[in-house]
Amino acid sequence: MGVEKKSLDKPDEVRGFDHGELAVVELSSVTVGRAVFQPGWRWSQDVKPIVGGDSCRQAHTMYVLQGRMRVAMDDGTEEEIGPGDAAVLPPGHDAWVVGDQVFIALDWSGAATYAKP
Repeated sequence: MGVEKKSLDKPDEVRGFDHGELAVVELSSVTVGRAVFQPGWRWSQDVKPIVGGDSCRQAHTMYVLQGRMRVAMDDGTEEEIGPGDAAVLPPGHDAWVVGDQVFIALDWSGAATYAKP
């Protein structure tokens, strides 16, 4: 198999929701998403109505390009991630954009099913 590429500027799918969207490209061995969350975005307010549950059940492996996000795990621990951070978020969390800058991140473990009913 040779090189495989797709552009997130021409995604296979875009999943929109309040205060954001996820652009998705599917490659043979991985699905990659570019999350763009506007100020005011919060999982429990903007995505939970689509997927249900008490907290996000999706695992994420991501790299942050812009903006800041606060993540609160079900066990009460919290962490903030920002530009240049690579992060793994296990299932069982809420998250929200911090400040007034758009949050942009690449996610290559959660994109396949994120924000799908």
